[in-house]
Amino acid sequence: MRRSKWLGILAATIFAFAGKPVVAADTLTILWAEWDPANYLQELVKDYEKQTGVKVKVETVPWPDFQTKAFTEFNARGDAYDMVVGDSQWLGAGSTGRHYVDLTDFFKKHNVAKSMAAATVIGYAEYPPKSGKYWAIPLEGDANGWAYRKDWFEDSKEKAAFKKKYGYDLGIPKDYTQLRDIAEFFHRPNEKRYGVALYTDNTYDALAMGVEQTIFSFGGDLGDYSTYKVRGIINSKQNIEALKFYKELYKFTPPGWGKVFFLEDNQAITEGLAAMSMNFFAFFPALANPATNKNAKGTGFFANPAGPGGKPRFAALGGQGISVVTYSKKRDQSFKFLEWFIRDDVQQRWADLGGYTCNEKVLSSEKFRKATPYNEAFYQSMLMVKDFWATPEYAELLDQMNKRMHPFITGNKGTAEEALNGLADDWEATFKKYKRY
Repeated sequence: MRRSKWLGILAATIFAFAGKPVVAADTLTILWAEWDPANYLQELVKDYEKQTGVKVKVETVPWPDFQTKAFTEFNARGDAYDMVVGDSQWLGAGSTGRHYVDLTDFFKKHNVAKSMAAATVIGYAEYPPKSGKYWAIPLEGDANGWAYRKDWFEDSKEKAAFKKKYGYDLGIPKDYTQLRDIAEFFHRPNEKRYGVALYTDNTYDALAMGVEQTIFSFGGDLGDYSTYKVRGIINSKQNIEALKFYKELYKFTPPGWGKVFFLEDNQAITEGLAAMSMNFFAFFPALANPATNKNAKGTGFFANPAGPGGKPRFAALGGQGISVVTYSKKRDQSFKFLEWFIRDDVQQRWADLGGYTCNEKVLSSEKFRKATPYNEAFYQSMLMVKDFWATPEYAELLDQMNKRMHPFITGNKGTAEEALNGLADDWEATFKKYKRY
């Protein structure tokens, strides 16, 4: 990248006269993972270049290498990237490691906390929890939702058989009890048809997202995010019941489903394997597209249902916020870009391109909610998202959770109580190691 003093001044001058014809200015570089939303962002920033003369490049890295690439650059205090679209769990490490620029004053000046959906501000921007300190602008909203074979659900013979067996009408599940009933009803191994596709991969956060969503829906929590207390919370009675439930659902998955993530769960729908499939909304466009899903016309979507007995609804938070990298030599230009990005008209354009906006006005609009078959479910989900730990040591906590949950769920080893008691021990020891107590 070109970083001369004079080009930096020129870029700022050009922005000030954005309404006039401009010449090419310096380039801003954003680091993100390699997936479709990054392509949508690259398309969006073409508008910024037309309006300001400042070029913005979205550099992408495959998901498995994304975190390593970002933090290697951070730890080296490198200035290759001006902004990064980081996972919500990075907030702790990004802020306490001083890799992210404090955006609290920016939030106040531009009223960002009011313009973005409240849950996304909590999940993508604020750290520590309830501190009023902000480190990122909510950019790509996402949550764990469900795709389902609408054509199977609407088949008259299936509807009659279901009502005869369960005593109520077959439809989108209202709670986890109905989710389980429907998974059981459609589970027919002899027909190579199965009830449900779940997240089970324990490499990164797939399994944890599926399990935590169930825990939240059963009225449980992972711990007290403010005090780091975990004992009596992560291994509570409701969490034990939630973990048992997830294991119960697992028996209705297709064979060989012990280590799967978004790709396989989408294939469960496209290949006609499962009646319902858990996945992040970011991966649903492929299911609504006839070119990539021969069953697109018969595919529907719904937000995570309530827990048993009508407990409050929650969905596991996905998505990312965009942060200014501390070591960038173009902070002022980056702030100018963020000012542009948070505008309502730009957020509408972002949504039109396929980005999952977090802008409250756009998100709640009838236009957005009816734009795709899954947008209404996405809208509902973004009002009830809840996230994993965002502490700097979150990677260790995630690894420990995977090691405790996976053998129980997929390998039938031990009990739910043993798994969660062990996890309480692990997390307590980790927090003691980092002097959280």
